[in-house]
Amino acid sequence: MANIFFNKISIIGIGLLGASFAMAARKKALCNNIHGFSRDLKKLQKAKSQGIIDEYSHDIQEVCKNADLVVLATPVGAFLNIVEKIKNYLKKDCLITDLGSIKGNLVYSIESLLPQEVNYIGSHPIAGGEKSGLDNAKSDLFENALCILTPTEKSNNDALNKLQISWRILGSKVELMNPHQHDEVYALVSHLPHLVAYALVITVGEINEDYISFAGQGFKDTTRIAMSSPEIWRDISFYNKDNLIRLIRVLKDNLDNIENYLNTEDFIALEKLFIRSKKIREKIK
Repeated sequence: MANIFFNKISIIGIGLLGASFAMAARKKALCNNIHGFSRDLKKLQKAKSQGIIDEYSHDIQEVCKNADLVVLATPVGAFLNIVEKIKNYLKKDCLITDLGSIKGNLVYSIESLLPQEVNYIGSHPIAGGEKSGLDNAKSDLFENALCILTPTEKSNNDALNKLQISWRILGSKVELMNPHQHDEVYALVSHLPHLVAYALVITVGEINEDYISFAGQGFKDTTRIAMSSPEIWRDISFYNKDNLIRLIRVLKDNLDNIENYLNTEDFIALEKLFIRSKKIREKIK
């Protein structure tokens, strides 16, 4: 059975995730044609010359005309503005998804902007890395990766089924999650760790920036994600700020406990905390 689900896919944003999606869709024969949009003309030209996309335009509405699938692959802060610009140029039964790590209220805001005959379902592929941009894109980025879909009570079942199958064709393992639960989960296991990594590096800088040259593998592993795109993580942090503010307080409480154990030389309590942390961490397979 042919995998071709879509005649035309339009990808808005040709960075790491957008370009990787295009490469994977071509490799897996998910579509016939891939059109791209970016504010960066050189990036579009490069993507076309490398066969990542078939066509491109600086006119976002033209790129999205007659598209069967539109993929939002920009920083999440741009999503609503993009949807506002393209909503009246989408054909009936067009499916829109995104590759962002924020869902929550943003999902419902996007839904409310779109015509009733256009289907939107959020996607969050748990893939990528600290190295962003077109040059780091690869066709197997989504292979064996978890992809969270966040349908709502308004989501079209046929569209949801098509999106699930599409991600599986690209090699991903699919799970469904409520948009608000998604943001709580990923605030804990992704967004907060990024903030901690940024804060840890800044702390070194405030003491003595030159000390960074003495860092071993532990520090490198812990702070690798501090090299991620500042623009992307600015948007993520602000869109998930309520969850993050709450979790930062919990983190501060745990740091206060550690500080207290050190001040009181309560080494037993400190070791118990480390043991509990180790057991929880071991649950990651």
